Amino acid sequence: MSGSSLIDGYVGYISSVRRFSSRTCEIYGDCLDRFLSFVMPVADSDVRSPEDPDTVLVRSLLPEKIRRYEAMLINNGISPRTVNLHVSAISGFCRYLVRNGILASNPVRLVKKPKTGKRLPEFYRESDMRTYFRRTEIFVRYPEDLSPSEFIDYYVASRDRGYRESADEVFLHMKGLEDDPVRFHEWLYRKRLERIVIATLYSTGIRRAELCSLRRENFDGIRRMLKVRGKGDKTREIPIIPSLYEEISLYLHTVETMVEGGLNGSSPLYVTLKGGPLYPALVDRLVKEGLGEETDITGRKSPHVLRHTVATELLDSGADINSIKEFLGHSSLAATQVYTHNTVAKLKKIYQTAHPRAKIGGKNGD
Repeated sequence: MSGSSLIDGYVGYISSVRRFSSRTCEIYGDCLDRFLSFVMPVADSDVRSPEDPDTVLVRSLLPEKIRRYEAMLINNGISPRTVNLHVSAISGFCRYLVRNGILASNPVRLVKKPKTGKRLPEFYRESDMRTYFRRTEIFVRYPEDLSPSEFIDYYVASRDRGYRESADEVFLHMKGLEDDPVRFHEWLYRKRLERIVIATLYSTGIRRAELCSLRRENFDGIRRMLKVRGKGDKTREIPIIPSLYEEISLYLHTVETMVEGGLNGSSPLYVTLKGGPLYPALVDRLVKEGLGEETDITGRKSPHVLRHTVATELLDSGADINSIKEFLGHSSLAATQVYTHNTVAKLKKIYQTAHPRAKIGGKNGD
């Protein structure tokens, strides 16, 4: 609870009526809590004023106060994009108060937002993703009755030419667990979970929250489809490529043999070793660890970059942009069109290096 019944009411409204995702509701609530902390008067160095938080909050929703809050965020090193998020949360809250007759108008309309540069979507090279899936194939298909030492030998035999055990963090970690079979197989389950999470995100382009909300009943093995509940509680069906179908089937077999507790159709599709659902921070860690250990990717490693990657690859391969929009679950085409910037940039580079007139500086050649 925020300490403000108005903020709690607004978060409840965008959750139940506007059908915002739980993550969006959490972020907006945090933004408004931070604004409330900024405007609440302090009686001394430690104790807040006994004034009612809602009264202070409504009284503080003025253009000049919001501008000072905006300046405070910027001075604290908050990026312009994040500052805009805070201002947007306050604006949505003010619109809610106007509709309920608590405010006469939205003061944020008189507040200028900081400028943000255009940021093109990040994406991974196709070769990096091929490397990841080649190096981690062993965690999908290993014989489950192998002892730790047998699996380590099996692992080393699967490595590329020029492989050095001393330079492999995964190998060194396995060696440290070799004498503890229980911990070793728990670690092996996590590696399989890591692989299926990355494979699903990369193959389907779903969002992190959508992955966490998947249930077993959403996996249609007969039709080879995945039913996904996205933003605004909208559902869409995504085709499952054969390799992902096989990996999900093998993963579910592992769950049956290793995971605690009974699981049914309403159980999460992907679970921790104790049978609990995945959560955003865990998904972030799995992606970061997996791509960090098995590829040479140096940039940001996140679920959303995997989403950008599959969208970019589909566009580069000639997929229709409206089909990509439906695939990603975007509500408008404008959200999908951002991926065309990467394709245009790639086309310009090819043009500059391959077109006959571009290579001679645009001259006629005479």
